[in-house]
Amino acid sequence: MLLACTGGSDRAPASQPDDSARAPQAARATGPAPADTDDFGAPLPTNAQFASHVVSLNPAATEAIYAIGAQARLVGRSRWDKYPVEVEQVPALGDGIRPAVEAILAAKPTLVILYATAENRSAAEALTRAGIRTMALRVDRIAQFHSQLRILGVALGAEAQAQAVSDSVQRTLDRVRALTASVRERPSVVWPVWNTPPMVIGGGSYMDELLEIAGARNVFHDQPQPSPTVSMEEVIARAPQFVVVSHKQVTELGANDSWSSLPAVKTKRFVLHDPAVTGRPSVVLGMAAVQLARRLHPTLADSLR
Repeated sequence: MLLACTGGSDRAPASQPDDSARAPQAARATGPAPADTDDFGAPLPTNAQFASHVVSLNPAATEAIYAIGAQARLVGRSRWDKYPVEVEQVPALGDGIRPAVEAILAAKPTLVILYATAENRSAAEALTRAGIRTMALRVDRIAQFHSQLRILGVALGAEAQAQAVSDSVQRTLDRVRALTASVRERPSVVWPVWNTPPMVIGGGSYMDELLEIAGARNVFHDQPQPSPTVSMEEVIARAPQFVVVSHKQVTELGANDSWSSLPAVKTKRFVLHDPAVTGRPSVVLGMAAVQLARRLHPTLADSLR
């Protein structure tokens, strides 16, 4: 059974008891060993020799560094790094996109972790010329989250801790998937990430994977991009039963001339989510799947504590 405009502030913990029966599933889901190069083609560290002074300008990587207990090595972060709250004690060195190379060098890092976007290539090249080891990493899919954890574990001398975090997250995802596999109704949904022009979650995003795990069908799953731009006519034609939104978006979409024409918006058929959880391709992925599943399928709420 589904509820319109489901929501609330409840957050289920990501950790779950170990279940050896699910271990093979977790091993398959986390994928093969990481590649030899980062997302820019630079060689990845094979040990922790560069890990004494780390600058991370990649929020998902920064959060993972805390999760594996390697935060004492951090000497700098981007101003976008907000999780966990303890990260605010680390000096902020500016933006994570097109960062100020001079500010990074002033922190005297031995390793810099960048977000892998074309706009950061020049910074990676400048740091390399200055003799600083860099890693450019990007997480669009859940498998890339697991790969990033393993890469960071090797680079920061915390391989066992990284594997433990990876296993914990995957156990939660497997548990949610197993619970939603039995639901009779898999509602069709659209997940807008920008109002004008309409941008939605596509099949290239971990959010699409979260929807599938949580027991929903993304009407734009067939789009390979993480967040394709689409027309409102196409959204209406695909007739999603529900719209996945934050509390803020409920008001925004209702006041938007285009989105307000969508029947699911007109009838307030919303599935509320917390962007602070679902918007982070990080160690809260399990928590995000639990949150979405509870709101898509309220009858499973007790099983998803």
